[in-house]
Amino acid sequence: MSTEERIIKVMGTTAHVIVVDGAPGLADRAVERLEELEARWSRFRADSEISRLNDRPGVPVLVSPWTYQLIERALEGWRLTAGRYDPTLLGELRAAGYDRSFELLAAGDAPRGPASSVTHAHAPSVRKGSGAEQIVLDPIVGTVTVGPDVEIDPGGIGKGFAADLVVELILAAGARGALVNVGGDLRADGAAPEGSGWVVAIADPTDEDRVVGTLALESGAVASTWRTKRAWTAPDGTPRHHLIDPATGLPAASGLAAVTVVTARGWQAEVLAKAAFLAGPVEGAALLAANGASGLLVSDDGTVHEAGAWAQYRV
Repeated sequence: MSTEERIIKVMGTTAHVIVVDGAPGLADRAVERLEELEARWSRFRADSEISRLNDRPGVPVLVSPWTYQLIERALEGWRLTAGRYDPTLLGELRAAGYDRSFELLAAGDAPRGPASSVTHAHAPSVRKGSGAEQIVLDPIVGTVTVGPDVEIDPGGIGKGFAADLVVELILAAGARGALVNVGGDLRADGAAPEGSGWVVAIADPTDEDRVVGTLALESGAVASTWRTKRAWTAPDGTPRHHLIDPATGLPAASGLAAVTVVTARGWQAEVLAKAAFLAGPVEGAALLAANGASGLLVSDDGTVHEAGAWAQYRV
């Protein structure tokens, strides 16, 4: 059994590609596809399809099938979670200070967002409904139309769906197995390099050098949402993170530090992880079970909660 691997920087994070018994060069094709998807979906590229959509409210924009499918799944996730997952929180992310790529934010580049110094205590709850209600898909023409003041942020679902698409590309090209991990959003299918299946370690959100769980799966997807991973400090000293509560438009405080979800597809795992995080330990576990997913929810105090059929994956 032959294994070909690549580790690259893409989509603002590190991606790991594993191809089992594939044709020579197939891992390079997988990397090219990830880079192409980033070029279409990055909100930090002015010429991306997502930026073109956000810059033309009210105008039907013809997009690639990949981008159309991404937005289609984002809206499905919004409906599936009763709005706990919302792909239209880009304005709120900017207001919290996440107005440039995270590498620049983490490096201390000065915030540029006009509302980046607004604190939780003084920011009003101005969210009235969701911008997702104002996104119109035309399946015949393949266009997407966003409403006034609506901006789409592919964020995590883009990483999860990219993992799905690239695994499907690898298997369709004849490989026996594939794994694609884009910053913790992982999809695996087919034969693993070892006979025990695809083994995934889950890091502690408060200490990345410590493992809180290890799981093994024959096929499926894993996604983790961490409050502690994309976090920064506002100029006034207020701690911020990228997980915005759609109900308030502010960084969420749900009692959870992280959620890891196992389900069939990468985009689904990402959507459910964010929704469960916002729901909190009890409602979040119930949400995962109701959607046929399994999860590991880590509270702010380090308490670990298992949801669904997590035990069947546990090593």
